[in-house]
Amino acid sequence: MAELVDNDHEVTGLARSDESAAVVRKLGAAVHRGDLDDLDSIRVALENVDAVVHLANKHDWSNPAENDRAARAAVETISEALVGSDRPLVLASATALAGQPGMGRPATEDDPSRAVGRASLRGGEENLALDYVDRGVRAIPVRFATSVHGEGDPNFIAIVSRAARRRGSVPYVGDGANRWPAVHRSDAARVLRLGLESAPAGTILHAVAEEGIAFREIAEALAARLGVRAESVTAEQIADEIPFVGRFVAADCPASSAIMRAVLGWEPTGPTLLEDIAAGHYDQA
Repeated sequence: MAELVDNDHEVTGLARSDESAAVVRKLGAAVHRGDLDDLDSIRVALENVDAVVHLANKHDWSNPAENDRAARAAVETISEALVGSDRPLVLASATALAGQPGMGRPATEDDPSRAVGRASLRGGEENLALDYVDRGVRAIPVRFATSVHGEGDPNFIAIVSRAARRRGSVPYVGDGANRWPAVHRSDAARVLRLGLESAPAGTILHAVAEEGIAFREIAEALAARLGVRAESVTAEQIADEIPFVGRFVAADCPASSAIMRAVLGWEPTGPTLLEDIAAGHYDQA
């Protein structure tokens, strides 16, 4: 949001609580109250906008079916409101869903998403939005790296850090050679803004700065900061210990951003993932 405001876009942020609304205002944006389940409120918010950036997800890992239903309903609602307008819809997807597991090469923007249909992860949002390109919606999926890192990041690395402090070690699976792509939060925000401003309809963008960091390197860097050891565990063990996120600890999901860089002229400028870990941003996650 700050990236858009700082580049002279007038922004309205959807906020479901007083606390969220205060954050939106602090960033210099207007507030529209509502949430992903309030589809009527979303329709009202879309009446006078030139573009939509949709990053929201319930992240209810205890009820994935409901999570995916809500995700799909939100994309359908937004897309229907934009039909025939050629207005941009920039929405979040994931590089981990691109291509096929075990490809042996980084996934590219040309690899299709495996998330298809109502019962798929995140409700198949990427493919659903792309279905609206022929109906006059400038849909632009942005597939985020597995780690979108930086100070204040509450996601995968922060969750692994919390689990590590609880268990007294940072887990990795097998020899830890599986790779995670990564991007700093500021660099990812620039991908979103540049995509909104210039990417053609149907363009898939990979928000990726580092194609693939061996997860053992991540675990050892985090262990050094936390004063614990890095420990090899089984995929089944960590999947049970860390719901949802645990299954990604074993994932080998490198991703390229060469196509996005050529389309947008983007190059990363933020810190690397290991630099952010070394800076202590995940010590008290």
